[in-house]
Amino acid sequence: MKRVCAALAAAALAIALWQALVVLTGLPPFILPGPGRVAASLWANAPLLTEHARFTAVNLLSGLAAGVLLGVVTALHLALSLGARLLLRPMLIFAQAVPVFALAPVLTLWLGYGAASKVVIVMLVIYFPVTSAFFDGLMRLPPPLADLAQLMWATPLRRLFLLQVPNALPALGTGLRLAVVYAPFAVIIGEWVGSSRGLGYLMLMANGRGQTDLMFAALLVLAAQSLVLFAMLEACWPRRD
Repeated sequence: MKRVCAALAAAALAIALWQALVVLTGLPPFILPGPGRVAASLWANAPLLTEHARFTAVNLLSGLAAGVLLGVVTALHLALSLGARLLLRPMLIFAQAVPVFALAPVLTLWLGYGAASKVVIVMLVIYFPVTSAFFDGLMRLPPPLADLAQLMWATPLRRLFLLQVPNALPALGTGLRLAVVYAPFAVIIGEWVGSSRGLGYLMLMANGRGQTDLMFAALLVLAAQSLVLFAMLEACWPRRD
């Protein structure tokens, strides 16, 4: 309840600051629309926003699921195999050094303007944070647990799944929190580069037509999706404070 009240208070403060900025600067609505104009646009364009938000949400969730699954499997493989660490870790670091956003046009060319390219972009963006965070947690087994595994003659698989994985779950939670923050940016970049649907596409079209209020409305819907994802993660995977 306290978190809900804090979130509502933060939202009210943000809206008040937004309105104050509009009033104090005197910027025209086509540059910075006020909260009232954006709320009116949300109401008037609700069916349009819902249609595009559905496409973005499906791509976002699909990319998240694929990226998290691939990241978890990769981290487990790295923790289990010294050879994988020697071969795959340099490749992962090199792949991360290449901006995925720079690859977005190439992925769109290869996979088309549909959902596939957006899902792959989201997957690639969140893959490294999830893999890195989970792998670090797997390799940080407390010495008493490591000694226990050695005394019990535990096999590498039993050591991994009975000791390392439970100990690494908080680290995986950190990786997931990073993933739900990065994923919305990734899906929007993919829709900006090439798409005929989605909130990113709608924002581009609204910007080109001077419909700034609609552009802000689409941005708010995207922010709402991100907040819902983060809240769901916090509810299912609370921090250990």
